[in-house]
Amino acid sequence: MNHRDENEIRRLLKDSIAPLPDTELHRDLWPSMLRRLDQTSLRVPWWDWVLLGATVAVIAFFPGMIPALLYQL
Repeated sequence: MNHRDENEIRRLLKDSIAPLPDTELHRDLWPSMLRRLDQTSLRVPWWDWVLLGATVAVIAFFPGMIPALLYQL
């Protein structure tokens, strides 16, 4: 492969690959990360409450299922 072929391949590769967008950060992310870490909100999704309610209902109606539920833990 001669120098001319290498330059041609290099030019074709540069033409076929799109230039990268601006990857520079426009602001510092650390202060927002510290604010987020300081927030102490405990959010429980609704499906966790549904699963808890179903577990309580199963235990109330079928007490024999307690060993099976404990086995799953």
